[in-house]
Amino acid sequence: MGSLRLNFIICILAFTIAIFVHLNFGAKSIKFIDIFNAFWDYDSDNFDQVIIRNMRFPRLITAICVGAALSVSGALMQGATRNPLADPGLLALMSGASFGVIVGSNLFSINSFAWLPLFASGGAILTSVLVLIIATAAPSRSVVGLLLAGAAVSALCKAIVIVINLLNEESFATFRVWLSGAITNNAANTLPWCLPWIILGLLVAVSSAKGLTALSLGYETAKGLGVNVKWLGNKIFFSVIVLTASAVALVGPLGFVGLVVPHITRLIFGQDYEKIIPFSALIGAIFMLLVDLLSRIILAPTELATGIITSLIGGPIFIILVRRLL
Repeated sequence: MGSLRLNFIICILAFTIAIFVHLNFGAKSIKFIDIFNAFWDYDSDNFDQVIIRNMRFPRLITAICVGAALSVSGALMQGATRNPLADPGLLALMSGASFGVIVGSNLFSINSFAWLPLFASGGAILTSVLVLIIATAAPSRSVVGLLLAGAAVSALCKAIVIVINLLNEESFATFRVWLSGAITNNAANTLPWCLPWIILGLLVAVSSAKGLTALSLGYETAKGLGVNVKWLGNKIFFSVIVLTASAVALVGPLGFVGLVVPHITRLIFGQDYEKIIPFSALIGAIFMLLVDLLSRIILAPTELATGIITSLIGGPIFIILVRRLL
């Protein structure tokens, strides 16, 4: 219990520091007093306070939401499938959500941000069903087969998206940066429509945590412990789709966040999903704040796409996990 409390305090301190560092540093460093005054004594003539209030704070909230959503989504998938490589990106949910946004926006010519999470959810549901159909049809139902099915469906979705953007220059111009996976100031426009869905998805995930711990031990074990496995599976599926789709609608496809963070969380807090789910959200938020900061300062004043940083971090970890698994 003492170790849990200490780890919790360390995570909260790290989260607080990450928030301050994220607001403070960038192409332009800003004094603490201006950060404070941006919220408590706002002066619209103070350029530093304007940067904090109108640019960095919306990015901060977006990074926290996306990090928490993708991390919890990955933790849910890994627990439900008992597959340590399960991740919204590797199993084509992200490319499916991107596919849904691009196809939906082009077919219906709807520019309202309110529709983005719904289009993304539709695409994610479609690809998840396709991946499951392909994986279960394979002679050997293995982790590798599931990953290959995810890779195939993901490649198909990306190819269709490329063709659509080649045929529609306006679509390419609109979604070019978004498709690279980037936390930008424009995400603030979509955030009010995605935030309620993210909160709902996180609440459903937390309510599923106890049953997920039992389910991670095996289907029969969970049933023996009195878990309604079918209802639990529906809740987990809903939460994964909503969280992934909302994150993609906000910033585009960000790979490996849902793979890396749950593994870090399990190393610190063990195998109990009542701890893994909430702490994955917290550690995911910290991770994404630091990643977004790196994307802004590495080549400042030029920004790197956030997805490049997550791939550089997550790629080697994925290789290590595959080697251990195989």
